[in-house]
Formats: sequence, C-alpha cells, structure tokens
Amino acid sequence: MIQLPAWACVSEKRRSHIERVAELMERWAYELGEPPEDARAWRDAALLHDALRDAPESELRALVPRTDFAPEMLHGPAVAARLERDGDRRLEMLDAIRWHTVGSAEWKRLGRALFMADFLEPGRRFARADRAYLAAKVATDFDGTFRQVVRMRIEHALREGHTLFPETVSLWNLVR
Repeated sequence: MIQLPAWACVSEKRRSHIERVAELMERWAYELGEPPEDARAWRDAALLHDALRDAPESELRALVPRTDFAPEMLHGPAVAARLERDGDRRLEMLDAIRWHTVGSAEWKRLGRALFMADFLEPGRRFARADRAYLAAKVATDFDGTFRQVVRMRIEHALREGHTLFPETVSLWNLVR
C-alpha cells in the first residue's frame, strides 16, 4: 500500500488510481534509464499528483489564493504549493504536479511522463486498447507517444464537453 502525506485527501478509488500511475512511472523511469534521484522524483510526482484531489475547494483555494483556476484544476497547484511550503525544492517535479491536469509547454521529461501516466493508467475505462498500446511504447518512442497522448486528451476533452485550457492548447501547438 502506498504512503501518502498526512495532509492528503483521497478516496480509496483515487488511491488506487495513484498506485497505478506510480507503477507506470516507476516502470518508465527504469526502462528509460533515469538516474536514481530522478527516478525517485518520478515516483514522488506520481504519488503526490492527486494527493488533494478530493479535498474541499475552500482548502484548495486557501493554498492557491490568487488564481482564477476552475475547481477541477486546483488540486495540482495546491499540492505543489503545499510541498513548496513544506520545503520541497524539486522544481521539475513541482511543475509536473502543478500542471498535470492541463499540461505545460515548459515541461521536461518528468512532467510529460506524469501527464501520460495519469491518462494511460489501466484503470481508466475508455479507449483501453489504444491507451495500453501507447503505455507500452513510452520507453521506445517517448516524444511520439507524448504527442499522441496530448492529442487524445484534447479529443477526449472535446468529446466530453470539457473546457480546453490555454495551457493545453499551447502544449499541443508545441508538440504537433
């Protein structure tokens, strides 16, 4: 069972999602030959990315007060703010967590991996075969797989009637 900080607020369903994301991130870090310190940051990003996903909006806004973010976008920035407040200075990991719901054109490999793992983890119920295929390709075609995931996430958002955030559009314009 995974260890989350005492301040985490996650349901059992969310905890299972976090475990699956962590499994993907650990596997990819190993397959891609990430150094131990970086592999640890990949695992930590996976374990923490949704640590406040089920927290009340008021708690999230207290951590991220000066923002016009929609409620569904708040948990990533709130976790990053909490980690920074607690002294974490791993900027690449913090940015990966902060923007994992919408993407960032500024990301390096860790942010891109978390964005993919969050979408490709096998517990999600849509496009299972396509997502499993892409998850298996990450180690051999990281950039191509990332481009496909960004495209699929945008298509999924449009199909479901979700908001397309400017950060996501900027990311797509960078990788297309």
